[in-house]
Amino acid sequence: MTTSNSKYTSTKIACYTGYFVQAIINNLASLFYVIFQDEFGLDYSQISWLILINFVSQIFIDFASVKVIEKVGYRVSIVFAHVFAAAGLILLGILPRAFGNHYVGLIIPIIIYAIGSGLIEVLISPIIEGLPLGNKSGEMAFLHSFYCWGQASVVLITTFAIKFIGTGNWIYMPIIWAIIPIINLFAFMRVPIVPPVPEGESEMKIPELFREPTFIICALLMLCAGASEIAMAQWASAFAEKSLGVSKFTGDLLGPCLFAVLMGSGRVLYGSFGDRLNLRRVLSLCAGLCIISYLMTSLVPIPIVSLIGCGLCGLSASTMWPGIFSLAAKAFPKGGTAMFAMLAMFGDFGCAFGPWITGILSDAAQASPSITMDPLKFGLIFCIAFPILMITLLNFTKSMKKVK
Repeated sequence: MTTSNSKYTSTKIACYTGYFVQAIINNLASLFYVIFQDEFGLDYSQISWLILINFVSQIFIDFASVKVIEKVGYRVSIVFAHVFAAAGLILLGILPRAFGNHYVGLIIPIIIYAIGSGLIEVLISPIIEGLPLGNKSGEMAFLHSFYCWGQASVVLITTFAIKFIGTGNWIYMPIIWAIIPIINLFAFMRVPIVPPVPEGESEMKIPELFREPTFIICALLMLCAGASEIAMAQWASAFAEKSLGVSKFTGDLLGPCLFAVLMGSGRVLYGSFGDRLNLRRVLSLCAGLCIISYLMTSLVPIPIVSLIGCGLCGLSASTMWPGIFSLAAKAFPKGGTAMFAMLAMFGDFGCAFGPWITGILSDAAQASPSITMDPLKFGLIFCIAFPILMITLLNFTKSMKKVK
């Protein structure tokens, strides 16, 4: 490791932890969906609205944060991102039971920690992109792998904890997980940060980006990536328990945990060897595997095969988000904060819409006597539309073939 790279080791560690924090925010509540149904009487549609509120809040932050970040800088912004993340997690353990309207008690902390998650998504990738590192595409994939390790850790630790302390004590888990963003906000107060666009050079503005057809393709690809990944990630725990009839402990380990481990492994592998591969071709292959994984999960009547399908979906999604970030960063080296914010916004559109439409369709299937298919399987099978659209978009423009 060079001296220059050694100087920024602490920055990289703080960024890795930042994505770990985002994984806590986006995945912890999904482990409690069945608990919410039992304790607060929520149905699939109400849960899908909680998912939608989380990601729509992040979408708003993605769009609104660009000007604020330009004024106050990266350091202040990323510190406050962790403040919101910690506050939201702590309140998730307090408000649902404290409020007479339990649903409102869930919505308020979700909005608060979504602000933190949205800022983390906008800020962390350009902070890494700005560092003087060699294999930027590989570094981006390795960075995003920490989201997966965060997701796997949340599933493993929370699942084991709930098994021993009981489902009635779930409220303590968000408060315990809030310790990590509290520690990391102090780290970001000290680490060196390099702007992604050198001083003296102007970043591209949002209207300039949307005048570029390649950027529009990248934005739509992000939407497909977010929907393909998060629809499965958010519903895997409830799917394993409700649709496959396995215990929560077993279902969480073989569903969302396997999903996260395979997604993280895929990102580490791509981080190690990705500079030798054609990124567009890798994305197309991953989208194809994603289609297969959704079909396995939804149509195969053997529970273990369905759970393997959940895991393969994680592997298929591994290069989507960081890969598209790398495509855009190479195509638009002066994209800066605006580019990463807009890509994150479209990714969050997909993250919001994918699991939301899954829940809505699942409720419709449950209410319809003419649909005999399991409700969640019925909702999930429609998600193959997103990787199909991704393949179509990747083949739509030949200019992407030149980007590796």
